[in-house]
Amino acid sequence: MVFSEKQKRALTWWRPGSPDRGRQAIICDGAVRSGKTLCTGLSFFCWAMRSFQNRNFALCGRTIQSVRRNMLSELIPLLERMGFQCVQKMSKNVIQVRLGGRRNDFYLFGGKDESSAALIQGITLAGALLDEVALMPRSFVEQAAARCSVTGSRLWFSCNPESPAHWFYQEWILRAEEKNALRLRFTMDDNPGLSDEVRRRYANTFQGTFYRRFVLGEWVAAEGLVYDFFDGSFVKEAPEGPFEEWYVSVDYGTSNPTSMGLWGRKDGVWYRTGEYYYDGRAARRQKTDEEYADDLDRLAGDRPVRAVVADPSAASFCETLRRRGWRVKKADNQVLSGIRLTARLLKSGKIVICKGCENAVREFSLYRWDDRAQGQDQVRKEHDHAMDEIRYFAATVAGKEGRGGVFAGCVERGRF
Repeated sequence: MVFSEKQKRALTWWRPGSPDRGRQAIICDGAVRSGKTLCTGLSFFCWAMRSFQNRNFALCGRTIQSVRRNMLSELIPLLERMGFQCVQKMSKNVIQVRLGGRRNDFYLFGGKDESSAALIQGITLAGALLDEVALMPRSFVEQAAARCSVTGSRLWFSCNPESPAHWFYQEWILRAEEKNALRLRFTMDDNPGLSDEVRRRYANTFQGTFYRRFVLGEWVAAEGLVYDFFDGSFVKEAPEGPFEEWYVSVDYGTSNPTSMGLWGRKDGVWYRTGEYYYDGRAARRQKTDEEYADDLDRLAGDRPVRAVVADPSAASFCETLRRRGWRVKKADNQVLSGIRLTARLLKSGKIVICKGCENAVREFSLYRWDDRAQGQDQVRKEHDHAMDEIRYFAATVAGKEGRGGVFAGCVERGRF
């Protein structure tokens, strides 16, 4: 493999003769697809197996599944080609690694919320690698660092940028020298294996804040419109002719508006061909679940709607739909990743907002980041109802095509 100079520094910072050898930690942050995850993981295993025998190490991600997917799926085959013997104990979430007569155990941990800190308590570690560290709660990261009590232990961090008010940026990146950590900021130019075509694709994939973070590798605050690229050119006529399948997405409100979108797929593109939008506060009358179900019936018409994608918190409304024979799919409600995916699908033309969806178009021009939020990205909870159900559909249906299919073999809703 060919490595860039920055990757080589990340690979060798701990070795004898390196000017960085005295550091206690390394931080590799920056752009997506910049090669930081692979070289960080490879360096971590090489350091651990050269430096220790019969010790425990931690491999941490937001979830154990993300550790396997984002790091180990590529790293393990590479290590085995280099002569490492890796035995994965899937049920115990541990990898037993042997090299040249030495053996160490690498435990997998997920740090997705505040309760995760308890999972890593009690273990004594000789080192920890935390991938996607900016997505982990501070309590988990600090607990992982505290478990590294073996003499000679070190910490390894990698992440994409977030807000400059994020605790990891404030506590570790800005204070890297104070904490005796080597900070390496990666860009796509630091990955020699990335083709110009792929670079251009990623540059066109992201917009606004996410472009500056994931392509330029900058820690910048989210501000202004969420979909700042959206204009009239993204609003098109619905195509003629039959559609291949149909869905309805719903953001259900009691005192807040209820928004529904009718989605049809044609030639690999999802079109939001129609909508329903009702503001009970403005109308001074809140509708019942049964009335909203009637409205959904009218929106769907006689189309063979495959499923209704709805916020799982709307439990009573979802139950009303099920009793009427609708198949209800719980929406993926991760806000930030859903916004990024929605923007990508809009820019690539995989989802299209059609003329007549006036409330969706209106909200696209008003949906903003909350500049009052401290330490994390948040959107303002206003003008967000069509935005939420469009995001539900993008994350739950449109964004999962090509990854095993969606609702394969499901039963279509019967008609009365």
